[in-house]
Amino acid sequence: MIVAVSGGKGGVGKSTTAWNLGRELDAVVVDADLSTADLPPGSGPDLHDVLAGRVEPVDAVETVGEVPILPCGRTLSGARAAELDRFGDIIERVERKWGRVVVDCPAGLARDVGVELRTADLAVLVTTPHKPALVDAYRTHDLADDLDTPVASVVVNRIESDRDREIADRLGRELGVDITTIESQSALAEAQAGWVPIRDYEPEASAATAYESLADRLERADERLSDRAESL
Repeated sequence: MIVAVSGGKGGVGKSTTAWNLGRELDAVVVDADLSTADLPPGSGPDLHDVLAGRVEPVDAVETVGEVPILPCGRTLSGARAAELDRFGDIIERVERKWGRVVVDCPAGLARDVGVELRTADLAVLVTTPHKPALVDAYRTHDLADDLDTPVASVVVNRIESDRDREIADRLGRELGVDITTIESQSALAEAQAGWVPIRDYEPEASAATAYESLADRLERADERLSDRAESL
């Protein structure tokens, strides 16, 4: 299973979602933001090296805490040398080795986002209940739809009021997708600051339960896709 975590606007908690999903799904998290990587940097080869053909994908995966990650480089020269056309094959090879992959897509709707969404079996969109982020969530949903990548859920972060919950519910109805709401809480911010999944930092936090439910939803959606493919 390959899951793309995307969202048009930056700063909405996309990388936090990808990191925690990696923990819940026991998946390799791929930092696919080639120019402004946000997940922990690695200590060895990275996605830039893999996309340039210098390293095999499996040799660039390392573990940070409880989460296996294929990190991305931080240099402009590395981003320029990356051959994006190789991305799909690389991610599929990682999937064959580890079984599950979570791709942390860059913000915006540039070409690389389309490549990453097209590679995925399922997409998770991330937004907040604020208008600029919501507008970009609709755009990203349309892009995923154009690429025939099913959106399994939209994560609405930073829920602070009943109005925020109403906005999230309306978003789900209008897009026809399940909504995962994550309340604002200091424990989640503290955990992410140290790149510790909330499951390991504060297991009783509501965010831990929400990410667990989202992972279960993704597993069920993947099973339905597999059953449908077998019936064809």
